[in-house]
Amino acid sequence: MDLLNPSIGLLVWMTISFLVLLFVLRKFAWKPILNALHEREAGIEKALQSAKEAELKLAQLTADNEALLMQARKERDQLLKEAREAKDAIINEAKEQAKEQAAQLLAQARETIKNEQARVAIDLRNQVAQFSIEIAERILKEKLEHSGQHDKVVEQALNEMSLN
Repeated sequence: MDLLNPSIGLLVWMTISFLVLLFVLRKFAWKPILNALHEREAGIEKALQSAKEAELKLAQLTADNEALLMQARKERDQLLKEAREAKDAIINEAKEQAKEQAAQLLAQARETIKNEQARVAIDLRNQVAQFSIEIAERILKEKLEHSGQHDKVVEQALNEMSLN
């Protein structure tokens, strides 16, 4: 029961030894421990600050990366659009040139056909005229050989020519 009801001497010695222990701990242990804790706290704070800065930089880089990707996509779309427009323009130009060439060839073909028809018609007329003259010559030779109707035939031909 002495522990529950300590004597005054024991309390004094316990208090003195507690104060001495407190003084020794404070002088030799608590300052280095507190300094170490403060250093650790500062290190943790610095690491947290660095992590926040890294996170902000990462967010900024991600935003910059997204902006660059968007710009690259826009440029790609613009280049594709320009390429399509150029392709369409080239195709349309080629079609127009083909139409013009076809029209020129068609006009030339028509002109050639027209010239050929005229030449054939002239040749045919010349041949028909030649055949007619030969036939008329033979008929006249036969008629004139049998009878003396030279003058009458010549007059009749002259009258017919002057009428035409």
